[in-house]
Amino acid sequence: MDRIDRRILAELQKDGRLTVTELAERVGLSLSPCHRRVRTLEESGAIQGYRAQLDPVTLGLNFSAVVFATLREGDRNAVAAFEAALIDIPQIVEAQRLFGEPDYLLHVVARDLPAFQKLYDDSLSGLPNVQRLTSTLVMKCVIQDRALPL
Repeated sequence: MDRIDRRILAELQKDGRLTVTELAERVGLSLSPCHRRVRTLEESGAIQGYRAQLDPVTLGLNFSAVVFATLREGDRNAVAAFEAALIDIPQIVEAQRLFGEPDYLLHVVARDLPAFQKLYDDSLSGLPNVQRLTSTLVMKCVIQDRALPL
C-alpha cells in the first residue's frame, strides 16, 4: 500500500459516496488507475464495505449503555456459544472481546431506560455462560466512528 492508496482510503473514509471520477480528481489519478486501485483495495479487504451512517436519536434510539460481561468459563465452546448468541441481539451494535476482566465490552442501544431494562432482563442476562454483567450508561458520545489514522 503506497501513498496514493492511503489518500484513496482517506477520501473514502470522509465520503464513501464519491464517484470514481470525483475520487480520481481528489487523489490526482486518471479514472482507470483509480478504479483499479479501489477494486484492489476492496479485494484485499482494506475496504470492507460501504454503508450509511445513521443517527440513533433521530431513529428513536435515545438510550445507550456499555455492558461489561464476565464469563464463568473461558474455554473455546463457552466463548463460541456466547459470541454466537450476541449475533441474535440487534440492540448490541458493537461487541469486543477483551484481555483480562471483564471478558467482553458490549455497546447497546435502546429506545429508553425501560426498553433497556427489558432487553437486559430478557436477553442479556440469559446469554450463555455469563457470570456477571455490569452496565454503565452513556452520558454523551464524544467520538464515534472516527476515521482510521492513515
